[in-house]
Amino acid sequence: MREFGYQRVYDVSGAVALLDADPEARFLGGGTNLVDLMKTGVERPARLVDVRQLPLDTVESTNDGGLRIGATVTNSDLAAHPEVRRRYPALTQAVLAGASGQLRNMATVGGNLLQRTRCGYFADVSKPCNKRVPGSGCPAVEGEHHNHAILGTSEHCVATHPSDMGVALTAFDAVVTYETADGPGELPLTEFYLPVDDTPHLETALPPGALITGVTLPPAPVAAHSRYRKVRERASYAFAIGSIAAALDVRDGVVREVRLAFGAVASRPWRARAAERVLTGAVADTETFAAAADAELAAARPLPHNGYKVTLMRNLVVAELTALAEEAAR
Repeated sequence: MREFGYQRVYDVSGAVALLDADPEARFLGGGTNLVDLMKTGVERPARLVDVRQLPLDTVESTNDGGLRIGATVTNSDLAAHPEVRRRYPALTQAVLAGASGQLRNMATVGGNLLQRTRCGYFADVSKPCNKRVPGSGCPAVEGEHHNHAILGTSEHCVATHPSDMGVALTAFDAVVTYETADGPGELPLTEFYLPVDDTPHLETALPPGALITGVTLPPAPVAAHSRYRKVRERASYAFAIGSIAAALDVRDGVVREVRLAFGAVASRPWRARAAERVLTGAVADTETFAAAADAELAAARPLPHNGYKVTLMRNLVVAELTALAEEAAR
């Protein structure tokens, strides 16, 4: 591991100024991803700027009925917050589906969004990887890729984004707020992650040196009727091979509003817009749910060993929407 400096900060402006002065520095939250990558040599910051003491650790209601979540709120505190559980149950379920209790106690909201892929080629500095070394290649295309992406890929990268929390936040139109030396800014989460294209090493649209200060969830009554389902290769403490955040408003047997996002199928949490368009205004039955899944998955480009994800995601869409529709009918 490269030697690095360490500095704890207590105000946002001071934190931003440190990174503005030292482009090789990195912000440190819980360290549950960054420190691991430092140990393997993937990340080599010259300095860690510890932001855990910043006043960004609260969950508050907004004036319009949404929620404002501070960037240093731990995953455990987010999942346990009564307003999150009441208004956005899929978000609570998604957070609890990720990692272990010990890791959730350390991991932060801002850090969760910035965690990097768990692709084995990315994590192994002895292997080529376009995310680490642009232009070196993507060995996963011809190699081990059974848990890699089927949507939004390119020949340059087929890695997936590992966040569970990000999938639920994407379904509910979350907006990321940040601070830079030039002032504050914000990005809808659907625009936060950049498409892979031929630049997979460019992962987010955050300006250089930006500090995530929080995430805002707009009011969404449909989110109160939501679920998160994660499929993994073992019962606990494993990354998804496919996941879904779904919210559904059904009245008189017709879908009035729906939110869908997929996880573990793309380089970013995947908002299922095509499926939402099929569902809105349609009869809430399994035939419609299957047609919506097929519309979204028509763009899938699976590799030889991950085609099972198309069937998996289709079944998840039908199962979770059916469960929500049955709940609405009670």
